[in-house]
Amino acid sequence: MSLLSQEPQLVAVVTGGRSAERERSLLSGRAVHESLQRQGHRTVLLDAADRSFADEVRHTDVAFLAIAGQYAEDGKLQGLLETLRIPYTGSPVTASALAMHKTLAKTVVAAAGVPVLPDAEIPPSGMPDVVAKALAENLAFPLILKPRSEGGSIGITLCHEITELTEAVSCIERSGAWLVEPFISGTPVTCAVLETSGTVIALPILETIPTTAEFYDYKAKRDPDLHQYRCPAQLPPDVAGFVAESALAAHHAIGCAGYSRSDFIVSADGRVTWLEINTLPGLTHHGNFATTASAAGIGYDQLVRMILATADATGGYRP
Repeated sequence: MSLLSQEPQLVAVVTGGRSAERERSLLSGRAVHESLQRQGHRTVLLDAADRSFADEVRHTDVAFLAIAGQYAEDGKLQGLLETLRIPYTGSPVTASALAMHKTLAKTVVAAAGVPVLPDAEIPPSGMPDVVAKALAENLAFPLILKPRSEGGSIGITLCHEITELTEAVSCIERSGAWLVEPFISGTPVTCAVLETSGTVIALPILETIPTTAEFYDYKAKRDPDLHQYRCPAQLPPDVAGFVAESALAAHHAIGCAGYSRSDFIVSADGRVTWLEINTLPGLTHHGNFATTASAAGIGYDQLVRMILATADATGGYRP
């Protein structure tokens, strides 16, 4: 049931949270909050990290999730909202948890026919040099080391040879889960998916070009001087079509709802590889999602309104 036909009395814009993406979430939250107020909604801006959050959100009619990362994008927040019977934007519990687990997400998406990278998980114990040697025997350099359940390119390290990989393994917090993947040189692109009038569509593909970094890392994503956007991406029509089809396939395979954004790498010979999916993409005015929506003729306020309309007005169970 769409919320366009049953306007909520009070929209909770949920932002902040406890993850490493807290600052990015706060920027999205403020932008969404201001947009909804411009459009005449009664809103309250709530920080999911506040101890009073559960008590405050239960008095609202719908939650607009302008938040990302752990304890927010991984199903935990969604489960709380379902327990409180508060309808919310974005994907349900299972899809959120699955998308955040990069290894399992790749398994599911690969089963849907989308090309993914091989990977190996870093064991929670063992001498760094022994671990690095074992990883290098299974995967060829250069290699990317990344947290298994983080977003925003947080913690990603590029290793060109065994010494760098050994140092990277020795520096990470082994209490968390980490994985290693081959690094593919190519064009990083992202494809957003949006539900509109009950139909899920792929928005124009965005090419993300780091201006100085070797790849589109955390620093390059956060600094406007370190990246350039090109939308639509300059891809051959058949490659662009495959990227869009793959983004839609990943969205459906994971079980996403409302909207999502998949990241890919396109190699020089046109091979497309799916990297990961974001179930709650950032929603700042000049972020990836808003940029692709704008290229499709969807203004920022309209985008926010369309996302709000995808929340289930009944607050029903979304496993």
